[in-house]
Amino acid sequence: YTILSKVHSDRNVYPSAGVLFVHVLEREYFKGEFPPYPKPGEISNDPITFNTNLMGYPDRPGWLRYIQRTPYSDGVLYGSPTVENVGKPTIIEITAYNRRTFETARHNLIINIMSAEDFPLPYQAEFFIRNMNVEEILASEVLGDFLGAVKNVWQPERLNAINITSALDRGGRVPLPINDMKEGVYVMVGADVPFSSCLREVENPQNQLRCSQEMEPVITCDKKFRTQFHIDWCKISLVDNTKQVSTFQEVVRGEGILPDGGEYKPPSDTLKSRDYYSDFLITLAVPSAIALVLFLILAYIMCCRREGVEKRNMQTPDIQLVHHSAIQKSTKELRDMSKNREIAWPLSTLPVFHPVTGEIVPPLHADSYDNTSMPLMQTQQ
Repeated sequence: YTILSKVHSDRNVYPSAGVLFVHVLEREYFKGEFPPYPKPGEISNDPITFNTNLMGYPDRPGWLRYIQRTPYSDGVLYGSPTVENVGKPTIIEITAYNRRTFETARHNLIINIMSAEDFPLPYQAEFFIRNMNVEEILASEVLGDFLGAVKNVWQPERLNAINITSALDRGGRVPLPINDMKEGVYVMVGADVPFSSCLREVENPQNQLRCSQEMEPVITCDKKFRTQFHIDWCKISLVDNTKQVSTFQEVVRGEGILPDGGEYKPPSDTLKSRDYYSDFLITLAVPSAIALVLFLILAYIMCCRREGVEKRNMQTPDIQLVHHSAIQKSTKELRDMSKNREIAWPLSTLPVFHPVTGEIVPPLHADSYDNTSMPLMQTQQ
């Protein structure tokens, strides 16, 4: 295969700091750069994946995220630019890979972050939507429906989406692939007016108690979201930046933006060689020496410290040795006698009748046989 690479003209975008930025990488836009398949004029549906990175670096900026579920869906760049990057153009290299032909197409996305100091939104609310994935809420029509529902219950003059974060980025678990379960999305919005009474209903002691018992709180405006969005009201966060305190939770969740750690500084090429002799001694020599010493001690105890039979007899009383010798002598005599005895079996153990003919079986010994040495048993007739 011949791997080609095509470069497109740069594209400029102008997001505002502190406001949600969404850029969709459309597969249809890159399909025209790849040759048609299988014949010119026929519709092709090649799998296409994207790779995004900051120019000159292997990854994206900390505030920018990327998601693409399958090679047959569009990719999405999203995030909330920070104030530190205002006035600094951020060049993102976007490379599309055709997984069928192994061809590539590339163009640059220039992000010019604008200042948003003229439009401060001090009141911020973060909602947790349980029945959505991050790529679903990033769709323009779905996000517009959600902001419209929030505007109905809040009634602000200005309302903007500040940031969107997947629940998996907050430590959530991957949902099971049953019943079309979703991972959940955190959506933070900002407004220029204080929170409405509906949003503050979560602060009621009754709702706080229900949340502590893992029960759904009673919110009057929940029906305005329930038709399309399932809000977890126990996880809502209300932040009033005019007071610099949280009106609902003491700990305010992060916005999903990674801190700027600066540029990567690799180690110097002139590194000193390390001497591993001391490590060798500690790891092998010392344990081996200890094992050898223990082996020698055990060998001395087992081989050089045996008492022997003579020393045992010297420490044993004479009367005990006499008794032991007499017992051994008597046992030997009894065993010799049992080997030499020729005593016939008692007649009581012999059959009286022949097992086949039924005739009376004569005794094994003649009448003149001396049976004085036989056991005291009655003679069979």
